[in-house]
Amino acid sequence: MKLELKCHKGIGTRVEGEALVASDDFSARYDLDRIKGIFSRPQHKLVGQSYVDKILVLNTSKGGVASAWMLHEMTSRALAPKAILFNRANTILAQGAALATMTMCDRFEDGDVTTLIQTGDHVVVDPEAGCVTVTRA
Repeated sequence: MKLELKCHKGIGTRVEGEALVASDDFSARYDLDRIKGIFSRPQHKLVGQSYVDKILVLNTSKGGVASAWMLHEMTSRALAPKAILFNRANTILAQGAALATMTMCDRFEDGDVTTLIQTGDHVVVDPEAGCVTVTRA
């Protein structure tokens, strides 16, 4: 099964990879162990799972400047997701993604992205086209 999802034009380059999905919000500062590359906040639905080289799919971004620069720090150590997809991202985290050269998209026309994509789906993110292609086995 293949889905074509339209979103707001995003940040970064075209990437593809495996999806890691939760309906939770996202804070690079409070939700992650950036040394181990895993979700570490016990209340997060993805606790214990690696985000490295995944296409993260989450509800919304939270946090401010610290979360934004942490995206840059994660990419500089090669312990970062390939992309992050949100229902809605805040402007500070979008700036952080640009600084980190991390692909990010939000505002999907088809509905809640955390229900449209499932963990394990193969996802191609084309931010310039505002398009995400999902392939499910």
